[in-house]
Amino acid sequence: MIRAVTIVGAGPAGLTAARTLHQAGVKDVLVVERNGEAGGLPRFCGHPGWGMLDFHRFWSGPTYARKLVEAAGDVEIRTNSSVVAFQRGGVLVVNGSGGTERVQSRAVLITTGIRETSRAARLISGTRPWGVTTTGAFQEMVYRGGMTPFRRPAVIGTELVSFSALLTARHAGIKPVAMIEAGRRIVARRPGDLVARMLLGVPVWTDTSIVRIEGRDRVTGMVVSRGGREERIDCDGVIVTGKFTPETGVLRMSHIDIDEGTDGPSIDTGWRCSDPAYFAAGNVLRPVEHSGRAAEEGALAARAILRSLRESGPAGSFVPVRAGTGLRYVYPQRINADHGPVKLYGRVSENRRGTLRVSSGSRVILEKSVNLLPERRLTLHLPESVRLASEALCVSIEP
Repeated sequence: MIRAVTIVGAGPAGLTAARTLHQAGVKDVLVVERNGEAGGLPRFCGHPGWGMLDFHRFWSGPTYARKLVEAAGDVEIRTNSSVVAFQRGGVLVVNGSGGTERVQSRAVLITTGIRETSRAARLISGTRPWGVTTTGAFQEMVYRGGMTPFRRPAVIGTELVSFSALLTARHAGIKPVAMIEAGRRIVARRPGDLVARMLLGVPVWTDTSIVRIEGRDRVTGMVVSRGGREERIDCDGVIVTGKFTPETGVLRMSHIDIDEGTDGPSIDTGWRCSDPAYFAAGNVLRPVEHSGRAAEEGALAARAILRSLRESGPAGSFVPVRAGTGLRYVYPQRINADHGPVKLYGRVSENRRGTLRVSSGSRVILEKSVNLLPERRLTLHLPESVRLASEALCVSIEP
């Protein structure tokens, strides 16, 4: 049996795609989720702020996750099932409660999301005591387990998820001793630092790096470098936040192309991967966007899949796109021959002020002055004529 569509991942992007396909009349949709419950990362984010972009509501994370599942209707969602191989032509190898099986589909949508970078991956030195955790693990301990793992942790990072950790701490009656950022300014949008200091009473230290974590059985403190000198912080836990990477461990062992800039699968403007049987959407494409943006991309990818199911095959010609000077990444990485608006998205790694230029060889397609921050997504609307470009497009920012 060949299924119509299989979706890998039951977070905001995957469940929104499932709902979009089902409402359009595609009834043979399977969603495969490795966890025991569908809904994705919002399941353990008890604070409000979810559902604004896609449901126009102001929900807690668990409520948002539940509404995503409910909106998917009677779509088949298979939890506790892990994809262990992506094979050519839309064939998945899935491990579940019933053993291992091969699932073949006319189209596969990859929405496996992101994961936080661990302490080990960040090469933070010191001892290995209990009490060092990521935001996701911390939130699961608090909201699901009812635990208070520490009382005075330090929070490493200032991304949006870092402030989510602060809200979780407040919910549990935990008082972080400091929020630590290696850069000169916070990564999340301001006035996040003022909210941390003035409303939550947590000092924010920028231009501060971690030297080592101390403690034997559990965390007792941390040494940081601040203002050119070392300083010890008395704390009983460390919450390592952010620095997300796309969840592509299994995907990297497959034939599907991974982009070096985004660390996610490369796609065309129709959300297709290098193997035309596969599509991708949401935060697996790049780190990291708000859940509402991921859901929006899930819906767009679902509509692209609907077109592909009606048509004989994907367009055969593409214009490659690459990130040049000043950009961390740009996607989609290929512009296909389909009609419709051409949008490219990108981000910078640090503050960039200068001239943004989109060029194809010696031809300049778009040029404008920009002042970009790392936390803000760059959206480029290009003329349809770029589909006829004879050379690859380069998106760069020149001083």
